[in-house]
Amino acid sequence: MPWKRTTIMEQKMELYKRIIEIIDANLIYCLIPIILTLILVELFFKNRFETKKTLNLIRWTIVIYTIITWTSYLIGMATNPDKYAFIDRATGPYAWAYWMMSLSALILPFTLLIKKLASKFLYVLFVAFAMKIGMYFERFVIIVTSFHRDYLPNNGNSELENGNVELIDLFAFGIGMIFLQGVIITILTLGIFEIIKRK
Repeated sequence: MPWKRTTIMEQKMELYKRIIEIIDANLIYCLIPIILTLILVELFFKNRFETKKTLNLIRWTIVIYTIITWTSYLIGMATNPDKYAFIDRATGPYAWAYWMMSLSALILPFTLLIKKLASKFLYVLFVAFAMKIGMYFERFVIIVTSFHRDYLPNNGNSELENGNVELIDLFAFGIGMIFLQGVIITILTLGIFEIIKRK
């Protein structure tokens, strides 16, 4: 019966991982546009809306998300160390990048527990960016390598150029959707805090 336990545990971990991916796509990737929108609202409507309370909500979202992902990572390393390959990444030729991304994602968000730092829009923006710096770097590498595909034969047609244009359009659309989603989340959150303030 031990194989059933590992299967159930693997299923739970897969479900847990899927939930984190959904939270990533719908909230965490939108943190930068959310904070930028809050900065603009604060600049144009000085002290009119509850921007500080919304920033505080973002702060606690980041801290709770970090606790959840850290727990998931530790459980995954304990139950399936081969899949996580910590030693190979932490000591390989790109160890410095791995440690920078790990510390940025797992340690830096806890600096938001310091209230003085957490009340600064730019610092929270920096933490939100640093949390997902690995994902941003990965996207950057994909875009740059799609521009510099000189090693592929062209065969006299423009399929390669069309592929690059489609990839760039896809990334631009994705970034636009993330920004739109972030602005909508910010407006909804500010609206909820406004309703609570009036009641």
